[in-house]
Amino acid sequence: MHVETIRIAGIDQAISRIALGTWSMGGHLWGGADNEQAIRTLRHALAIGINLIDTAPVYGFGLSEELIGKALRGVRHSAVIATKAGLQWGTGTPRRNATAQRIRKEVEDSLVRLQTDYIDLYQIHWPDPLVAQEETADELERLRREGKILAVGVSNYSSAQMDDFSQYTALATVQPPYNLFERAIDSDILPYAKQHSLVVLAYGPLCRGLLSGSMHSATGFTGDDVRTLDPKFKAPRFEQYLAAVAALDMYARECHGKSVLALALRWVLDQGPTIALWG
Repeated sequence: MHVETIRIAGIDQAISRIALGTWSMGGHLWGGADNEQAIRTLRHALAIGINLIDTAPVYGFGLSEELIGKALRGVRHSAVIATKAGLQWGTGTPRRNATAQRIRKEVEDSLVRLQTDYIDLYQIHWPDPLVAQEETADELERLRREGKILAVGVSNYSSAQMDDFSQYTALATVQPPYNLFERAIDSDILPYAKQHSLVVLAYGPLCRGLLSGSMHSATGFTGDDVRTLDPKFKAPRFEQYLAAVAALDMYARECHGKSVLALALRWVLDQGPTIALWG
């Protein structure tokens, strides 16, 4: 299987442009998860050439990272691990905390859960308006110099926030939502990334499953599944999105002999220095 690759500054390995996102593997907000299936999926991804695995401590409150650690035993150096920091959940609902002290604790905890002595790409999950960018970025720069992380990225940041942040440490990536239906980054974040040689880790390239082509009008979501709160999955919007997906699927099959899922991923990859985080 041929997998396209890209380079991220600070990381020696060539990186697959299809990455495995692991939010749902943590179970929380996705209606639960199957740990053994998650480990098989992680190992299969590596076997077919998908080497970038994106996670975060808050995904299952540590569970996603623990599963990655187990799956990568003996093959850790074949993978490129991207995880995050800046969310604290000890009191229940996660809240933003990007203080230097919190970042230091998070990286140490993640290293233990991931069973590794370094993290390839370390990202701030959400900007913290209560903490100076300089404090957060300086701590990441210290961790990079210590060899605990190789490259620094941010997630859900504006271009102005990235400008400020990059005064204190070199940014390699930005992670925003991006897919055929959600294109807000076209006007700002994507041009900024191109201008500053950042790689875009596009999360939600299948729009929470809408662009997989496997959903239909009777598809339902229960429990703590985040889609129970998403207006895209409620009438009448859900039916409108399904109609759009059906039209895109017809186009993909008639013009390219591919499914709408393949079209959705190819579209993201064709927009620039992008990686599609397929969860």
